[in-house]
Amino acid sequence: MSISVSSCSFHFMKPHVFSAVMSGKTNKMRVPFDLKEGQSRIFHELPSGLSMEVIVQKKKKKKHKNVEKNQTLVFVHGSYHAAWCWAQHWLPFFSDSGYDCYALSLLGQGESDEPSDSVAGTLQTHARDVADFISRNIASPPIVLGHSFGGLIIQYYISNLGSDKLKENLYPKLRGAVLVCSVPPSGNSGLVWRYLFSNPIAAFKVTRSLAAKAFQTSLSLCKETFFSATMEDHIVKRYQELMKESSRMPLFDLRKLNASLPVPSVPNCPLEVLVLGAQNDFIVDAQGLKETADFYGVSPICVEAVAHDMMLDTSWEKGAEVILSWLNGLDE
Repeated sequence: MSISVSSCSFHFMKPHVFSAVMSGKTNKMRVPFDLKEGQSRIFHELPSGLSMEVIVQKKKKKKHKNVEKNQTLVFVHGSYHAAWCWAQHWLPFFSDSGYDCYALSLLGQGESDEPSDSVAGTLQTHARDVADFISRNIASPPIVLGHSFGGLIIQYYISNLGSDKLKENLYPKLRGAVLVCSVPPSGNSGLVWRYLFSNPIAAFKVTRSLAAKAFQTSLSLCKETFFSATMEDHIVKRYQELMKESSRMPLFDLRKLNASLPVPSVPNCPLEVLVLGAQNDFIVDAQGLKETADFYGVSPICVEAVAHDMMLDTSWEKGAEVILSWLNGLDE
């Protein structure tokens, strides 16, 4: 599934897109994420008038690089997370490697505005919000990275890419996609049922942790759900607080979401896809990882000794380096 893409050229953010919403913004998260050196927080105004938080980190100028990368990475988080989950480690890593990076907070998450509904959106509306950001701010096809349910959103985005001109206007072309510990195309129901039959205790823990949001109050359950056992408790506590503040409303109505699945198939997928999993993932099992990889006709890569939150875990650089190697291969 290769695609021949000419070298890309980027432009900077269009000032008018953000100028109307930059001023007067107040923190929605009572436990704010402090930006790192080289990062900025801007707000992308959607057609609805609501604004999405975007954490930006531009590539660092390399004095001794003969070839300069002209690629943009757009990061999409999953449930109970926001743009900050990428900004902690991966935005500095990839910007230092020569990429302009944009991490989005979906509506109702992080510092983004909340819609009037009881949930943040649907698979379709979240994908359209990502597409709107790309169409108005990124000049050349970017590489998108989606984690967990964010990966499912990216899968829906990909399913809408095609030769139809209307779709092309709504969903700009992508250079590539990285699905990180992604929920498979059929959704999370298969994961739950497999746990029920193979490991009832794990099924109970996952349901209690995520559906009942017990991870927000139990430090040990938060660690077991998202991180490696070696992560220090004070770091888990910090992420636990950020997760709680990030998810002021559910990302989806899961019943309606599962009723809309599986994601439509993508014959002759028009972009390169990397399917990346974690060996110690407590949420997405090996069969779920294989389902996603088979859907795109690629071989999955499973990173050893990391958990579901690969970008925040103690060995976060392992997954980042696999992705960087894959990105470098796109340039060859």
